[in-house]
Amino acid sequence: MEFNLQGKKLNKLDKFVLEFCEIAKKVRVEYVIVSGYISILFGRARATEDVDILTQPLSYKKFVEFWKLLKKKKFYCINTDDVKEAYDEFFLKHLPLRFAKVGTFIPNIEMKKIKNKIDEMALDERIVVKIGPYRIFISPIELQIAYKLFLGSIKDLEDAKFLFEMFKESIDQKKMVELIKALNVNKKVVEEWLGIRLR
Repeated sequence: MEFNLQGKKLNKLDKFVLEFCEIAKKVRVEYVIVSGYISILFGRARATEDVDILTQPLSYKKFVEFWKLLKKKKFYCINTDDVKEAYDEFFLKHLPLRFAKVGTFIPNIEMKKIKNKIDEMALDERIVVKIGPYRIFISPIELQIAYKLFLGSIKDLEDAKFLFEMFKESIDQKKMVELIKALNVNKKVVEEWLGIRLR
């Protein structure tokens, strides 16, 4: 599956995300955008302070290369200014590293290394979104809906409903239901927010 948003008018958050993703592309870091920004990307009107990005496991050498280019492009790490500490105490331990533009705190990228099968699926089955000359990678919509239902906050449930209503004619609903069941989402939640019954 691939989405084309060529006519999308870019806002400040979009430009921030695209710049970060272009840096990842230049140093050949495989990533996938997950969570709330996906619904915002497709038009849901809500604010967010951070954008969640999962990456492949990285060697220290590759991590330093990525770090240096981020710094050159005026990003900084909110957690620490020491690259070794960032790698050893955050990245390797699956703790989020936050990156923002110099002189700002919000918005920021919350970057983590993949750590489980759900993360691996998001990265392995990531889908392309074309925005003008840019290409970014997002989590499969089916997985995104299921995981948002699993998280269960009102904001997450509203994100799930928004994505389901937008893409219900094009997504693999059987796959979505399998993921919902695998995450043990309450059947009543699914019925209330998506309007479908689980058998």
